[in-house]
Amino acid sequence: MKNWKDNLRTIEPYVPGEQPDLPDMVKLNTNENPYPPSEKVVKAIKEFNTDSLRLYPDPSSGALADAIAQNYNVDKNQVFVGVGSDDVLAIAFMTFFNSNKPVLFPNITYSFYNVWAELFGIPYIRPELDKNFQINAKDYYQENGGVIIANPNAPTGVCQDIGFLRDIIEHNLDVVVIIDEAYIDFSGKSALSLTKEYDNVLIIQTCSKSRSLAGMRIGYAMGNKELIEAMDNVRFSFNSYPMTRLSVAAGVAAIQDKEYFIETTRKIIATREWTKKELRRLGFIFADSETNFIFATHQSVNASVIFNRLKEKHIFVRHFNTPGINNYLRISIGTQEEMKYFISELEKIVLYP
Repeated sequence: MKNWKDNLRTIEPYVPGEQPDLPDMVKLNTNENPYPPSEKVVKAIKEFNTDSLRLYPDPSSGALADAIAQNYNVDKNQVFVGVGSDDVLAIAFMTFFNSNKPVLFPNITYSFYNVWAELFGIPYIRPELDKNFQINAKDYYQENGGVIIANPNAPTGVCQDIGFLRDIIEHNLDVVVIIDEAYIDFSGKSALSLTKEYDNVLIIQTCSKSRSLAGMRIGYAMGNKELIEAMDNVRFSFNSYPMTRLSVAAGVAAIQDKEYFIETTRKIIATREWTKKELRRLGFIFADSETNFIFATHQSVNASVIFNRLKEKHIFVRHFNTPGINNYLRISIGTQEEMKYFISELEKIVLYP
């Protein structure tokens, strides 16, 4: 054994969804948008000045921050831009969770939270969701070093209302409360207005889901300017040029094309509601989802059986082999045609096992 191995940082990493590359696959396992980016994004990429790539990008990604600020009616200095919401969240963890008190987040939620906490040496407590995957607000009344809540939650799809979130914030005015809204555009219940009431609230969103730019990695945070300045100071301490020029151009175009954004989110929501009815017909049980996925379990057929049978047909959904949810499948919403095919194959599995 070489001595240098004694100094390695060891950690159990976050495991992303499988990324198969099959021509006939139906990919419903990573919550990607089934529709292409807007034509304005395509135009921005085609007309992009490639000569500019020899130059470093704007450290503040000013054009993108401007577009986000205008879209959400906030000041530019209230916007932080990063390489996907994962990058934004990681920097938020490093910036705000630095006490010896534990950070609070649910036991069933985005599984990157505990990975970051372990990586950065942040103590944490994961209060349990109830049997209906609901958060108990009183679990967040205890003394802590910060709170993070995914809303709607992943992988459960459950969305809390503004009053519920305000209650938790009111009991945590001395720490930063992060609301991770990666899927909020499929529910329409953003807590952004709370950033005007409370100076300790940070809202984080992404272009990966509702704006079809998962491959560009664009995320952003909104909150009071002191929170944003603190995050900038941390980010610039290890990466002065986080966003590429091309990513900024694509992001600006996506944010500004509101008509296409509304059109595609409406289609996904309509298909989600149709899929819910079909899943219930086939004997599935699930909490009501306000995202672009459904987290479901079948009354009689094991999730792993369904997962593997679907995979044989090149239909990919997500199965978490985690205690408490290992008999559930997370099913991303594809196009209407994809979901019809998915349901037809699923019917063969659960009705004729």
